[in-house]
Amino acid sequence: MRILITNDDGINAPGLEILHAIATEIAGETGEIWTVAPAFEQSGVAHCISYTHPTMIAELGPRRFAAEGSPADCVLAGIHDVLAENPPDLVLSGVNRGNNSAESAAYSGTLGGAMEAALQGLPGIALSQYFGPKNATLDNPFEAAAAHGADVVRKLLDHGAWGARGEYSIFYNVNFPPVPAAEVKGLRAAPQGLRPGVTHKVEPQTAPSGRRFLWVRGGDQHLQTAPGSDAAVNLEGYVSVTPMRADFTAHDALPALGDALR
Repeated sequence: MRILITNDDGINAPGLEILHAIATEIAGETGEIWTVAPAFEQSGVAHCISYTHPTMIAELGPRRFAAEGSPADCVLAGIHDVLAENPPDLVLSGVNRGNNSAESAAYSGTLGGAMEAALQGLPGIALSQYFGPKNATLDNPFEAAAAHGADVVRKLLDHGAWGARGEYSIFYNVNFPPVPAAEVKGLRAAPQGLRPGVTHKVEPQTAPSGRRFLWVRGGDQHLQTAPGSDAAVNLEGYVSVTPMRADFTAHDALPALGDALR
């Protein structure tokens, strides 16, 4: 199996090393792992692509490339440039430093990489590691993802739905709970949740030069979401697995809207 890996934390991020190990276990002895990751951190860029300017790409070593762009740019570069002659069989994105559960999923560059894989007709899986008091100070805070990541990917490859021709393909959002590996309780298929009252905000600061800057701040990541949804099961110690599509249509609202517009 030929696997393309990327992330949004950057080419030198420790989570990418964890993902490389997961991908190596999945690919097996005869497989190939190709890395195309952002040269610099791209957290929060969602599914951004560098549509109005070129993306520089550099080969850093065997099967290892850095691109000055977003995770989606990296997937495009991997599929249509680096691996143009032999496309990958699977795209993995992560392991993100921090969760991409609930509303965080909407901003995630990690999910942007997996979404681009799906739009290109390839299986895409985003993997993220929730942080909290039980794992943030571990020698390896990615311990849960490292121990359970390959098993999750295998199960999705064996049993996941990926979509039919003519419809938006499914990609998967996987979040590992904020606990040590030994305390992971199992896997849960879960819908995307919503943390009540949690939104991104800006915090103004004035530099010594007198210039004014704004820092974007997120909200409390440990607020409970609806029972059974992604962040809720993560905080209970389970790995959440959420099937997603790049279809933003609110299908439940269509019938009433159609009636109202007649």
